[in-house]
Amino acid sequence: MWATGVGVARVRALETERENALFRDPLAQAFAAAGGLWPASPPPADDEAARRRLAVSFSIVIRTKFLDDLLQQACAAGVRQVVLLGAGMDSRAFRMDWPERTRLFEVDTAAPLDFKASVLQRERAVARCERITVPVDLRENWPAALAAAGHDPSAPTVWIAEGLLIYLPQDAVELLLARIGAQSATGSRMGLTLGSRGVIERFGADAAPGSAASMWVSEMPDDPVAWLAGHGWEASCHTLRERAAAYGRPISTPPQHEERPGGLIAAIRR
Repeated sequence: MWATGVGVARVRALETERENALFRDPLAQAFAAAGGLWPASPPPADDEAARRRLAVSFSIVIRTKFLDDLLQQACAAGVRQVVLLGAGMDSRAFRMDWPERTRLFEVDTAAPLDFKASVLQRERAVARCERITVPVDLRENWPAALAAAGHDPSAPTVWIAEGLLIYLPQDAVELLLARIGAQSATGSRMGLTLGSRGVIERFGADAAPGSAASMWVSEMPDDPVAWLAGHGWEASCHTLRERAAAYGRPISTPPQHEERPGGLIAAIRR
């Protein structure tokens, strides 16, 4: 699934080239090129499949900005531990400004971390915080691996699960949340992206085999705030449309139906 991370890097590279970019990710182009996705191909023909791809790309840009802001807010509140679950080609350790003594853990399987390390070495990239990679499958005992790498569960942590939960069946999502909660001191933060209701039907039902959308299996619950309260988190949820407008990228098309709670989640451990 790490090839999906390269695809996300391509989207971030395209955003970085915009004059009014919502973020700058100088390493994204290198990840995309190493994965064979750069130079970027010409815009696709104007058909339904193309519109879907553009919609997914747009959502990646908005969620990236949303989680960047969440991380900055967590750091401003004094959190100095960051855990990226399913880190993929995330380059926040290199592109964001971090307070002193920040420790950032990247949790993923060995294959994407090794690929990433080769690109980082070639680019001579230097992290702006203490960056610690944790090669472990999230289906295994990743909390033990994280603890062995130096994570301190008695201190607040900001957890990021970006573009991850949609690939996990519901029982695995529940287990992941339970494990995160068990490692989260009071004051910890969490940023999640959830597949909105109906997204699998709209994007995944006829997706090409092997594509990212073909592997989507999990959508958000009807009431994500109550769901996360049951896991011990005080959450707020935001729609893509709401955040896009706030970032100066309003969605021009009207909603096709009454919009339900959004899939961009910020939460605090109380």
